[in-house]
Amino acid sequence: MTEKVLRANGVDLCVETFGVPGDPAVLLIMGVTGSMDRWEVDFCRSLADAGRFVIRYDHRDTGRSTSYPPGEPGYAFPDMVDDAAGVLDALGVERAHVVGLSMGGMIAQLLTLDHPDRVATLTLIATSPGGPGDPDLPPMAPSLLEHFAAGGTTPPDWSDRDSVIDHLVAAQRPYRGSRPVDEEVERALAGRIFDRSTSIASTANHLQVVGGEPWRERLAEIAVPTLVMHGDVDPLFPLGHAEALAAEIPTARPLVVLPDTGHEFPRGVWDLVLTRLVEHTERGSATAQG
Repeated sequence: MTEKVLRANGVDLCVETFGVPGDPAVLLIMGVTGSMDRWEVDFCRSLADAGRFVIRYDHRDTGRSTSYPPGEPGYAFPDMVDDAAGVLDALGVERAHVVGLSMGGMIAQLLTLDHPDRVATLTLIATSPGGPGDPDLPPMAPSLLEHFAAGGTTPPDWSDRDSVIDHLVAAQRPYRGSRPVDEEVERALAGRIFDRSTSIASTANHLQVVGGEPWRERLAEIAVPTLVMHGDVDPLFPLGHAEALAAEIPTARPLVVLPDTGHEFPRGVWDLVLTRLVEHTERGSATAQG
């Protein structure tokens, strides 16, 4: 396990790898405001133990990567797509099995569309082909709409570690399914996120990042083996978003529904995700070699 800051796509991005560089590479792309810490170490190690070279990285404005002043993101969404390709460039990886969660899944879709030669297989978790604004996709759950209407989670004193930990834990609650949560584990993860962040307040910049064209009409261009996994009670992107992805990507395998799971990546689904992901990337590697 090694962590280092690399120059990629013109910025500094903090990258960590697990496993043997000669094994098939898996690039993990996290969602909005999420540092690479949310791809938890135990998950990454398990995937590496299955014979994969695992790569996770901090987006801009998270962790130890380049940060911008709060409220002033100096980049657009296409830059975040190019960052993912830049990570592969910096590590000398020609092609990777790409896994994206939530916003990371949107980045992964565009990475596959705009840099198809860099992607061996695509895995999309808890994401959408367009977002809750697409009229033919199901809207956010009423509970989440009410949460946002009430102002969402109150921002903390970003300089106070305990306040930030409380905030990070509380901010996850509206998105969860019915699986029990170990609050101590959640707080420990939030603490690591705070401790690794150059500017924890800047993570909210992701909410202001715009730019780029809609890509849903281009999904038929995706030619790599694709796996879609989605929580059955996701309140942000209800299951219809995953069903659209699985239907509109020609190379998509049957949708994998994660039981009792919201817009999250709980430890209770890791075994299922790892099993399907290892199988998917193994088949994809064989297809690429054939």
